[in-house]
Amino acid sequence: MKAVVYDKPFSVSVRDVDDPRIQHPNDVLVRVTSTAICGSDLHMYEGRTAAESGIVFGHENLGIVEETGEGVTSLSKGDRVVMPFNVACGFCKNCLAGKTGFCLTVNPGFAGGAYGYVAMGPYKGGQAELLRVPFADFNCLKLPPGQEFETDFVLLADIFPTGYHGCELAQVSPGESVAVFGAGPVGLMAAYSALLRGASKVFSVDRVPERLAKAEEIGAIPIDFTKGDPATRIKEQTGGEGTDKGVDAVGYQAQAHDASHEEPAVVLNTLVETVRPTGMLGVPGLYVPSDPGGPDEHAKHGQLLVSIGRMFEKGQRMGTGQCNVKQYNRQLRDLIIAGRAKPSFVVSHELPLEDAPRAYEKFDQRIEGYTKVVLHPGHALAA
Repeated sequence: MKAVVYDKPFSVSVRDVDDPRIQHPNDVLVRVTSTAICGSDLHMYEGRTAAESGIVFGHENLGIVEETGEGVTSLSKGDRVVMPFNVACGFCKNCLAGKTGFCLTVNPGFAGGAYGYVAMGPYKGGQAELLRVPFADFNCLKLPPGQEFETDFVLLADIFPTGYHGCELAQVSPGESVAVFGAGPVGLMAAYSALLRGASKVFSVDRVPERLAKAEEIGAIPIDFTKGDPATRIKEQTGGEGTDKGVDAVGYQAQAHDASHEEPAVVLNTLVETVRPTGMLGVPGLYVPSDPGGPDEHAKHGQLLVSIGRMFEKGQRMGTGQCNVKQYNRQLRDLIIAGRAKPSFVVSHELPLEDAPRAYEKFDQRIEGYTKVVLHPGHALAA
């Protein structure tokens, strides 16, 4: 089959790789119809992880069940399904508690597994024509048949639940004000989710004009962090108090306020200043224990200089960690079907799988309006 394979930093190619096969009675094979490029894929693409050449990328996957293992009971050939980026067993202590992003079974020695991602287990990614899904009864979410809502539903694999998770970590409630740092796909989904949850005022902080324009389109207040300290500007619009809640949708490759260099802790520290005393911070943005490209020796080992004293002084609380997609994807699916949510507003490009190398390059450079790319293996749905 054709698949997007990591070659070296800033280089991926579409190559022939071995077809996946049923390895366990609970597996299914899915013919992929849509698979999205994620901002976290760019960390590997840029050489900012321990990823080695040969990894098949892709953890945001939707398609049609093509083959089922003999132990699968709830799925049949022809079912349309979307898979959480989390690979989870469904029966370990964490899965039973709903913490499927931290499954203790699927990736021995590590809490959590995912498709096509470094250190997240032996699971090939879905930027390919076929995908093997383990523990399929648990991991597949059924969708209505056909092609309706295709680009909305594929976002249920990761960024829509992850944005919502950021708001859940911060416990965003109706009527509250929220500052979301980052207006990339996850940041836009966090701002959108805050509005869905009833936030009265949502600030979206970024520097890319297309992203800020998208945020304004959905009702968020755009803040360009290169035009003045965002904490000060947000406080000016919240009676000097700051917001009730804050979400970090940027992670460890954060840019200094003048955008001249990386400053890994700048978003966390600016959020501490932006959010009012006793407020809460949700951090779905990715932080890693090892960053070969970190700007200093501490950053290379995931050790950042965070203003914990200021955070303690303000009595703030923080929630962190990757999203437990299954905690949210069914409800978010039903919001889409009911017409209450349309997350595909973030999708800027739909392309055939063969265009992946060009798409990675342009998405990484944040040029030509590349905000979110969905690839369609087999061209069946390519625009």
